[in-house]
This record gives sequence, C-alpha cells and structure tokens, in this order.
Amino acid sequence: MIARPRTQRRWQIAEAAPRSYLASLPDLPPLLAQVLYNRGLHEPAAARAFLDGRWAEGDPFQLKGMATAVEAIQRAIRDRQRIAIYGDYDTDGVSAAALLVQALRTIGATGLGQTHIPHRYDEGYGVQAPALRKLAAEGVKLVVTVDCGISSAREVAEAAERGLGVIITDHHSPGPDMPDAAVAIINPRQPGCSYPFKDLAGVGLAYKLALALLGEHRPLDSDEFTDLVALGTVADIVSLQGENRTLVQRGLGRLRRAPSPGLQALLDVAGISPERVNARVISHMLGPRLNASGRLAYAHAQASLRLLLAESPAEARPLAQQLNAWNRERQRLTAQYTEAARRQALEIGDSPLLFIAQREFLSGVVGLVASRLLDEFYRPTVVVSITDDESRGSARSIPGFHIAEALNACHDLLERHGGHAAAAGFTIRTERLPALKERLQALAAEQLAGTDLARPVLIDAEARLPDLTESLAEGLARLEPCGHDNPAPLFLTRGLQIRQRHYVGREEAHLRLLLSDGQTERSAVAFNHARLADHFPEYVDVVYNLDLNEWRGERRVEMHIRDLSPVEKGER
Repeated sequence: MIARPRTQRRWQIAEAAPRSYLASLPDLPPLLAQVLYNRGLHEPAAARAFLDGRWAEGDPFQLKGMATAVEAIQRAIRDRQRIAIYGDYDTDGVSAAALLVQALRTIGATGLGQTHIPHRYDEGYGVQAPALRKLAAEGVKLVVTVDCGISSAREVAEAAERGLGVIITDHHSPGPDMPDAAVAIINPRQPGCSYPFKDLAGVGLAYKLALALLGEHRPLDSDEFTDLVALGTVADIVSLQGENRTLVQRGLGRLRRAPSPGLQALLDVAGISPERVNARVISHMLGPRLNASGRLAYAHAQASLRLLLAESPAEARPLAQQLNAWNRERQRLTAQYTEAARRQALEIGDSPLLFIAQREFLSGVVGLVASRLLDEFYRPTVVVSITDDESRGSARSIPGFHIAEALNACHDLLERHGGHAAAAGFTIRTERLPALKERLQALAAEQLAGTDLARPVLIDAEARLPDLTESLAEGLARLEPCGHDNPAPLFLTRGLQIRQRHYVGREEAHLRLLLSDGQTERSAVAFNHARLADHFPEYVDVVYNLDLNEWRGERRVEMHIRDLSPVEKGER
C-alpha cells in the first residue's frame, strides 16, 4: 500500500560547513553560520548581505517587453482609451490587480481603468475569450493581465483580431505556445529575458511595471506598494531568497507600521495586531482569507480586490467580515474533501503519483486537498473536480518532478493549464481524464525511478541544549522572512529526557514539555500532539525550530518540535 504514517520520515542532516567558513564569521553563533552555509551562501560577504537584506533590485526595463508595455499604456492614457486590469482569483493575482489599479490612478488614468477578476466556476482560470469579448464590447482598448495569460495564446490572438491589445504580465512557466499576438509579454522566464532574478511573483512583476510607469511622473515612496508585494509573494509560495526577500522585508515593515484600511480590517478579524505580522501570518492568516472568496462557488474574488482597495475602515470592515465567514466555510469543505480523498488514496496501489477525481469536489478547494495529501503521502498529487463536460484539477509535486513541465507534456489533452515546479492547475475535457492519469503516472514513474519517496526532513545541524541561547534565537530571527527556499531552520538534539509534560492551548490540543540532557533544561512545545502524551517514551531524539518566546515581560528560548523519535535505553 502507498499509505505512510506521518512519523515515517527520513532525517537528513546537512553537511557541516568548512571550519574556515565558520572562522570567517566570528561574530555569529556557529549554528547561525551553518544555516547560512546550508542556504547556499558560501561566501561570507553573501551571508552578511543576506542577513542585512541587501539585494540589488533589478531595473524594471531589464525585463523583456517592459519598454513596449510602458509605451502602450502611456499612449492609451494620452488618447483617453479605456484600460482593463485582468487579474486572477488568488491572493497573488488580486494583490497584483490592486497594485496596478493604484499605480494607474497615480499616473492619471482615473476614469479610464477597470478590473476583471474571473469567477473560478463560471469562467475558469486564466484569460478567457468571452471575457475579452465583453471587455471589448464595453469599450476597452488595452488589457493588462496580472498573474495569468502566458498560456492563453489562442485567446490573445482572437483579441488582437478584434483590435483589443493585450499586455501579458505573468510569472508562470511558459508553455510551448507563447501568446505572440500580445502587445508585450513581461515574464522573466520567457526566452531572451535577461532579468537576473527569475522568481518574482505575479505581484512582483506588477510592482516592476508600476515602477517603470511611475518613474517619469514622480519618485516612489521607498516602500510604496510593497505591502501588497509582500502579501502576494508570500501567499503564492515563491522563493524567499534574492529580490523577493528584500521586497517582502520592506513590505512587512510597511504592514507593521501603517497597514491600509483593508489589511487592518483583515488583521482585526484574524485577531492579529500589526506589529506581529510576519511571513507566517500572511501564509496562514491573511492569504487564506483573501483566497476564500475565489474558492467558493457562491462567492467572488472581486470582494478581496475591493477590500485591498478600500479607502476607509467603514468600507473595509464588512468586507473583511465576509471573507472571514467564507474562510470558515472553506475550512469545513477542505476537511470534508480531504478525508474522502484520503480514503481513496489508501486504496491506490504503490503508484508514484496520486490521481484522485470526484464529482462532489468544488474545484476551488481541490488544490488545498492536493497539498494535504502530498503532505501525508509524499507523492506528486493531482485532485480533480469532475463535471459532465469539462473537469478542473490542481496538482502539487515534490522535488524531482516538475509538475508544470509534466502538464506541458500533456498539453494535447488539456484545454488550459499553467503553473510552476511545485504547483499547477488545468482544465480538461472529462472524457480525457483516463488518458491524462495514465500519462502523468507514466511520467512520474520514469522521472522518479530510484527515488526514495520517504519525506526528507532537512535538518540544518545537530545542536546541544547549552547552544540554544537567546543570542542564537535572536540571530536566527534575522533569517526572516522564512518560507519557500528559505525554510525556518531545523535542529536535532539526541537523547533528551522528558522531565515534565502537560497540556496547553485551546481544548488542550498542544503539549508543553521540559527536556533535559542531564545538566541543561529547555522548554518545548509539540503543537497538536497532546493526544500522544501518554505514548511518549522517557527519552527522545527531537527535531525542532528555535523561537524566542516573550510572555509578561519574560523572555525564554523555546523549542518548537517538528518531529521526534523514541530512544531505547541501550541507544542512549
């Protein structure tokens, strides 16, 4: 059977950094230096630049197509032509649309601009021909896409034939058919683009376009729009190294200092004060609420866009409350669908790719279900919402199987598709589902042959309890924002005795432990593991993140347990 318990994981400890490297950073705790080395920062100067958030931001005009796009937008504004921003229904797309709306207003396009955010169920993902026809009928002459369009060659060609110009800004991997009929394509992954950083999110590209447009009108506030950039970048799970790291750091600072009315209202319903905002708050609290409007059949992501553009608390508050309610319903459906999909996964043989399709699933939730199945089974996972004519699916993948390239290899079966290495989506004629399943499973079998499909737990270093100091925790905090390509550091300490254990949190769901090596003690928390308290052995090897907890004026180092393994008496 393919099913594996979560506890069966493969601990993989990083190679020790050279002593000469550690010696070149004498002011840093050795464990912090080791983490920096593990992130590929093998030169001391690069490590210090990373800690300081120094990354030279690229010139927007290095992006292929930028000059042409700017000229076309400026010409449309001069000629008083209507411009439409065509977004996507996720947080990245909505943030990017809000950013460009604000930028166009700033350069004098007030009254000329409008937005189109597609309805996931009525229209589907990406740029759709009926929507372009509707915009043209309303008098729009230029459409600027954000976070979509790179796979819409047919739709863009039809628009061009109707006299509707389309500028594509999209960070997803280009497929074999580029939308060459577009006025301009802005995508750092497209052939011939020399922009040095390839991993900008959709909102990052919208920001670059805004910089290029505003450059001739007025200087930007140094952090203007970066709150939206941080929001979309973190929520879209793109790399948090390089330029994205710098932009997100700046955006988090702006969010903590002066959140917009919409983001303040969203923080209020989530119960988060602005000064506590970090990447985890975005990914776990703000992003899901903004995404909820695009996941439910009876809702619309236009509500999320209105929230981000709200100009007063009175306008923002009811929108945030509505998104919060939708998010609760989304959570309920996700749990229900995940359990049904898990039961189906347990019946599948030893296949390298899970392919699960059901009629009762809403297409807006299948991506979340795929993520949860991948987390448990550690296989590339495709989950499909079936309807009579067309079905829609989402896919999540693991290193070694680039899911967007796999879908490119199946493009003859698909109506639409797009994504990147770890996540993708598609629309397909329902009768073609068996062929897609067979081809994807064959591709996975070929590309993952000989791969150990146990989930790796990438541990930065082994540590002793006395090493876990406030100084180390403060140094590790300089690695934030943590996320994709810059995970929160994981450490391993072996042979610890559990001296105390007790339940904490709402419904006593968490377990607080006191761990000892015989001389030093440290507090630890195992989140959502209280039910295992009676089964913990006396001695354990522990994998954990390190945090500096502040409560009622007292600071203490705390281990946040991510995995553990019992230690038999003879192994200590």
